[in-house]
Amino acid sequence: MNPVAFGKRLLPVILLLIMSLAANTVNAAFAQPPPSISLLTFQPGTVYWQRFGHNAILVRQGGKNTVYNYGIFDFNQDNFMLNFAQGKMQYRLAAEPLRYALYPYQVEGRWAVEQDLALAPDEATQLADFLVWNARPENAEYHYDYFIANCSTKVRDALNQALSGLLKEQLQERPASLSYRAQVARVSAPDLPFMLGMDVGLGPPSDQKINLWQESFIPGVLMRALRDVERADGRPLVSDKRLLLKGSLPKEPSAPPVLWPLFLAIGLGLALLIFLLAKARSNLAARCSLSILASLFALTCGVGGLVLAALWGLTAHWGTYYNQNLLLLNPAALLLLPLWPTTMRRAWRVGVFCHWALRAITLGAVLAALIHLLPHAAQDNLHWIALLLPLHLSLFWVAERAYATQAAS
Repeated sequence: MNPVAFGKRLLPVILLLIMSLAANTVNAAFAQPPPSISLLTFQPGTVYWQRFGHNAILVRQGGKNTVYNYGIFDFNQDNFMLNFAQGKMQYRLAAEPLRYALYPYQVEGRWAVEQDLALAPDEATQLADFLVWNARPENAEYHYDYFIANCSTKVRDALNQALSGLLKEQLQERPASLSYRAQVARVSAPDLPFMLGMDVGLGPPSDQKINLWQESFIPGVLMRALRDVERADGRPLVSDKRLLLKGSLPKEPSAPPVLWPLFLAIGLGLALLIFLLAKARSNLAARCSLSILASLFALTCGVGGLVLAALWGLTAHWGTYYNQNLLLLNPAALLLLPLWPTTMRRAWRVGVFCHWALRAITLGAVLAALIHLLPHAAQDNLHWIALLLPLHLSLFWVAERAYATQAAS
């Protein structure tokens, strides 16, 4: 073959190879490295919705530090309070730069910890792509649940998906240190009214035995749990840790408060007061005090019982179902509201209906105590029994004494 003709045929091939090599070189030069993934955990705050703490996923890539936050809600959302009461809250995922995400926590004096996660390049890329997709307006909203779909569990589930189930596999094998109820009581203890309201409303589902995977609905628990997770090759999942913000707030409690001794003292003290007021019924002030105390107790039990019954029967708050505190805070106590104001009269009479209604209500309170004495009691409500049962028994004694006296006369 003519060398010139051969060279003409070979030239396009050489040029094609050169262009291909150049393109690969340019792509390699401008290709982004795989993202790095971190877990951000924030200290619990002082407002009731901040008591559980918070966490989010941080994606660092191409000079951008993007925080993906599953804890966004809006008080101005249509029917927000009604949806909240019914357990039908809608939350959403939002993405924002790291500096914006940190600012409110810095102002509030809440610490922030970053844990670098040793994800493989393909795992990190998959997770970053998923978060971008999930943050789109059409995909961002989700149905919120305190225990199984909150800011922490959504982060946990996203990490577990990227790790092909490794996180769930390891955390499920470890028992939780506390139940759902005990964790709620622990983190909300600094706000006593909030803690007591949550506790009295929770039923046996919140006392079930759970594992560390389930317990990681608390952001701080998830942060600590990740320290012990290992990759298949034995490497720790958390490769590094740093403090992004120093906190100035008090440290959260390490354990839930033990309430039953205090509640028992209060219950016995009030029961003794009722006993003494009944003994001194010849005194007008004693009769008025007894009437007010008994009426307030009946009103509290009745209204509280209606709330507990509504949480069980009318809402999606599954943690409140089958609440045995309904035996202590009995809605039927409202039937006794006409009875107790009449104790201000010197000649006080207890009608047959109120007599039997009070017996049934007191029997329910005693039944709550007997259920709790059974092995493997389903609900941790000893403190409420200690507080309310003495009051039920003392008022029962007052009415029974009056009923027996009028029957004998």
